[in-house]
Amino acid sequence: MSSFVVPTWAWALLAVIVGVAIVIDLVAHRGDRVDSRRRALIWSLFWIGVALGFNIFVWAHFGAEAGEQFLAAYLLEKSLSVDNLFVFLLVFGALGIPPSEQRRVLTWGILGAIATRGALIFAGAAAVHHWHGLLYIFGGILIVAAIKLIATPEHAKEGDSKLLTWLGRHLPATKTLHGHRFLVRIGGRLRATPLLLALIAIELTDIVFAVDSVPAAFAVTDQPFLIYSSNLLALLGLRALYVVLAGAIAKLRYLRFGLAAVLAFAGTKLVIAKWIAIPPLISVGVIAVLIAGSAAASYFVTRK
Repeated sequence: MSSFVVPTWAWALLAVIVGVAIVIDLVAHRGDRVDSRRRALIWSLFWIGVALGFNIFVWAHFGAEAGEQFLAAYLLEKSLSVDNLFVFLLVFGALGIPPSEQRRVLTWGILGAIATRGALIFAGAAAVHHWHGLLYIFGGILIVAAIKLIATPEHAKEGDSKLLTWLGRHLPATKTLHGHRFLVRIGGRLRATPLLLALIAIELTDIVFAVDSVPAAFAVTDQPFLIYSSNLLALLGLRALYVVLAGAIAKLRYLRFGLAAVLAFAGTKLVIAKWIAIPPLISVGVIAVLIAGSAAASYFVTRK
């Protein structure tokens, strides 16, 4: 993998881009109006365009290999983030969160994910720097995750149902919503509303998913700048992608096989990297084919 020094101004540029993107997203989606699927699709394409624009910047300033590594890491994170959407659907459905409030929960959830992913990425990069053999452990984690995804397709539903039950037992919470509020005072005591329960559940499950997605990014690059930027730009479009796929995601019956194959590919790539180096551009092609193939198979089978 290529090695280069990232100047401070590049980190500052990334912070500015993400900050401006968050402000644009909040201003464009203020109020309680629920986006149509067409509008959400336009926003999804916009966020993908922002990521590709940043990819051009990386390519121009850090070289072609760095640009290919960013593109592979972004495509990888974008693909694996689809798994998060299943959790969003389950949590919102179980707690009865209406679409008008789902966007608010997702906004705070994504902001929290930006912080937790950053902590995991920099901790992982520091650990790999001091102990390179950790990459083999990352590879093993990804291969086990791939096997688990195929062997237990309902694990997310069962796990998240248990999580919601546990949260309901251990947090004093109301059964009904109270407007936009996450906390409400009843009888002199603060109680969580279903919005807060949904937010906590989403944050906790994102940490679990990050245990898979962050090591997967190390399969294409060991540069924290590329891993974190690809994670951030993949997360920025997650809310719009949720609206686009919310009605169709249950029909993507073979998508889990594509995601499992992506995880297995990333894990294998980490394990064999010492002997066989797979170029980033090849990784981009493999990930794209696996995800597109599983989505196409789901579409044609559902259509029949």
